[in-house]
Amino acid sequence: MTARVAGIEDERTWSLVANISLLFAELPLLERIPAAKEAGFDAVEAWWPFPGGTFDDAVEDFLDTIERTGIRLTGLNFFAGDMPGGERGIVSRPDRQNEFAENVEAIVRIAERTGASGFNALYGQRQPGMDPEDQDQVGFDNLVHATRALAPVGGTTLVEPLSRGLNGAYPLETATQAVELVDRVRGAAGTDNIGFLFDTFHLANNGEDLVAVIERHASRIAHVQLADAPGRGAPGTGTVDFDAVLAALARVGYDGLVACEYAPGEQTIPSLAWIAACRYVRLGRGPDDHR
Repeated sequence: MTARVAGIEDERTWSLVANISLLFAELPLLERIPAAKEAGFDAVEAWWPFPGGTFDDAVEDFLDTIERTGIRLTGLNFFAGDMPGGERGIVSRPDRQNEFAENVEAIVRIAERTGASGFNALYGQRQPGMDPEDQDQVGFDNLVHATRALAPVGGTTLVEPLSRGLNGAYPLETATQAVELVDRVRGAAGTDNIGFLFDTFHLANNGEDLVAVIERHASRIAHVQLADAPGRGAPGTGTVDFDAVLAALARVGYDGLVACEYAPGEQTIPSLAWIAACRYVRLGRGPDDHR
């Protein structure tokens, strides 16, 4: 970590959210929720951790565990297809529009029940034999639909660029691409509850200047996820200057959520040591937290 920067950023800290698709992955899914609570987190998020995209018994068991544990669920990914098999979303898949529509219904039910507010819609990869323009039109239409559906329940659709070379033919690689899509959807949906997911690993891996991205696109950043690059490990394992990133977020007035979405190694608890060394983040909620 670098020396702290004097100014308004000295006054801002974030209570971290645990992404339990990567943190505590040494445990079965439902055991990760109380493990996060015991480690000091008061909120969790996850990739869509269920085999299908509908609201089924697996979703019910997950939400029951959240409620019994007394921890907040702040967000989920939309159903993204076969992630272990290499898929990265179905938003822009013309052949899977019905699946996505069913998943939007499930996401809305989850938001209503839990108060979760951030839902990451991985865009999907280019498909052999499909016209990219057709895929982009479907992707746009699906994002408009999801954003309109989430507005009444306080939900926000998130658009995330991913690392090139690691996620197949995923077309969103830069902050500018994501923000341009966000702005188009906002205009068509007539609502602003769609934003850019700022992920330090993916953006740094693609050669973006993280502080410059924050300064350029501050009004569009709706969620932040932390992982170092290269390697996607905990902060301090790579080359990202997290003090500079977090100070920049404070300077531009970012007041959204910040999540740990990194690969911790075999055990999660040792990977949390960086938190005590970083003055911008903490575990647990403070008296001024409102999200």
